[in-house]
Amino acid sequence: MLTVASDIDVLARFGRALADPIRCRILLALRQAPAYPADLADALGVSRTRLSNHLACLRDCGLVVTVPDGRRTRYELADERLGHALDDLRATVVAVEADKTCPETESKGCC
Repeated sequence: MLTVASDIDVLARFGRALADPIRCRILLALRQAPAYPADLADALGVSRTRLSNHLACLRDCGLVVTVPDGRRTRYELADERLGHALDDLRATVVAVEADKTCPETESKGCC
């Protein structure tokens, strides 16, 4: 049973991380290469404060880690396999019924 709980926890953490478009963009950027927060904020077009909050969430989810680099801190994916998982998720075909309304966002076609 402990394995199932841990599997569910991993999936829930991944789901929480992917629930926000900015966090998705951060993960995809870090999939390409480790980066410094200021550079990520500039590349993604978000404020440093907003980026910092999203990085904290990704750290709490266990998907990114910090690496001290002199006086700066670099961020990278916690495990290289996360990059492969992101690639697999991006390549997945998702069935969406265009005439359905998403109960969470109340938008047509996609949650």
